[in-house]
Amino acid sequence: MQNPVAIAGGGRVGQALGRLLAERGTPVAAVACRSAAHAEQAAAFIGAGCAPAGYGELSAWAERTLIAVPDDAIEDVAARIAAGGMRRGLALHTSGALGHEALEPLARQGVHCGGLHPLQTVPSPSQGLAALRGAFFAVGGDEPAAKWAEDIAGALGGHAFRIAPGARPLYHAAAVMASNYLVALVDAATSLMERAGVAPDRALPALAPLVEASARNALALGPEKALTGPIRRGDAATVMRHLAALADAPPSVRKLYRAAGAHAVHLARRGGLEESKADALENLLRE
Repeated sequence: MQNPVAIAGGGRVGQALGRLLAERGTPVAAVACRSAAHAEQAAAFIGAGCAPAGYGELSAWAERTLIAVPDDAIEDVAARIAAGGMRRGLALHTSGALGHEALEPLARQGVHCGGLHPLQTVPSPSQGLAALRGAFFAVGGDEPAAKWAEDIAGALGGHAFRIAPGARPLYHAAAVMASNYLVALVDAATSLMERAGVAPDRALPALAPLVEASARNALALGPEKALTGPIRRGDAATVMRHLAALADAPPSVRKLYRAAGAHAVHLARRGGLEESKADALENLLRE
């Protein structure tokens, strides 16, 4: 049996990681949350004998700790674990934007510290069980901690990769654009469908095949080859009609159309769009 793990944070990622580790033979000894009730709920989901605990108690349960709390709580939680007596072992946080420096209260006491960020969206603990299997994980930290992070990724059938020092915010911005901003684009497109007279309960289903096909093409062919539509053709007249139709749309949607369109022009240039047509489109899309 492998050495036990303790988890600080019983949210979606913490619960999903805990359950998956337990299923793969790594005992999850305890999980700590802000409230006892939440810790009990998280422990029940993880199962396999996992006990609810407080942050300051985790070092008594295990010498390896996963800290899966919001970014603005990581340093405080690390300080609580350190105050509880953690003086050795390994600690990882699951933040995408922060480096292992966020665990400085533990590092000062001799704990090896690092990061393990799943490059996936986890809308619920149960959905996280499927999403995290085979996922890509950004790992880092001092070498023992980074090695443990790689071992976790491997145990989940996933793939580990390292981020250049100091570049985690840039990496996390990429993740946000690929996930959260895609959701925002779909919402903006849905709102325009509704303004065009499509019933709300039909707008999203109507767009779904287009969204799915576009994402598949971008991932399979690469963005340059997958780009189609008026900007790829250099059709300034159609883009002009779009902008006129958007005059009464919410400001955020208008700005989103212009910003996404400007990057699409950049992409079309890379794909061979004539400079004169690209210049005309850029002029149209400027605020």
